[in-house]
Amino acid sequence: MNTDREILHKISLLEACLRATERCTIAVSGGIDSMLLSWIASRCLGDNALIVHATSPAVSQKDGSRVRDYAARWQWNYQEIVSDQIHQEMYQSNPLNRCYYCKSGLYCQLGKFNHGHVMTGTNMNDLGDFRPGLIAAQEQGVRHPYVECQIDKATIRQIAAHFRLVDLQDLPASPCLSSRIETGIRINTAQLSLIDRAESYLRQHFPEQTVRLRIRKDGLVVELAGPTLDGLDAKNKADHITCVESMARESGIDAPVRFAPYTQGSAFIGDKSVRAGQ
Repeated sequence: MNTDREILHKISLLEACLRATERCTIAVSGGIDSMLLSWIASRCLGDNALIVHATSPAVSQKDGSRVRDYAARWQWNYQEIVSDQIHQEMYQSNPLNRCYYCKSGLYCQLGKFNHGHVMTGTNMNDLGDFRPGLIAAQEQGVRHPYVECQIDKATIRQIAAHFRLVDLQDLPASPCLSSRIETGIRINTAQLSLIDRAESYLRQHFPEQTVRLRIRKDGLVVELAGPTLDGLDAKNKADHITCVESMARESGIDAPVRFAPYTQGSAFIGDKSVRAGQ
């Protein structure tokens, strides 16, 4: 963990990076990384920081509500756009690099605002993960202030705590809902709606924890952290399975449900040897 002095230094670097841009357009998804970046950029640049949220069936309703609440509460210069990537064949077919096509379209939309550099909440930890979207960012000159300032996820949480943004500092990671669907399974809005509903239900029972509903070729998988999963008795598991199966049938999806330990990126199946992106 960083000391208070180190956190203040990182904040100073980040603020200087943002002020030097004079104007910027920030893609905000509703997760802690882009939310904190948007908050700091608006604090530094006022209306010269344009905060843009792309609505999509792949974005959870909870994340969208969080963005709108912050935008109103902190008087951001805020815009919403509709992302149409989900209707494109290269997205729906769900290849291993699906995120490349999504981000390419998104950054193109954001660039049309012509409001300074497009920026994201990508941090140092993301560089070691499988993220094809980073290739799209590089191609379009998108900037990542956290990376420029050598800021990782743990530091982002410490910065949020420093500013007493308590509703952000412990926020679990929340990538797009399509990331829950196994590579090669075609994506549709019914699946995404089910994932959003089921994870919302599960978060009520497992607050402040990472929960995932994965759609796999052999059925639906509820992923929870190992210790949490180990603490569930047979009745609790059966009750949750029954509820998720009912939601799935309402969405037109008839598949068995099982539990498994949470594993980051476990829905991505294929050769991830090229790691510069998503």
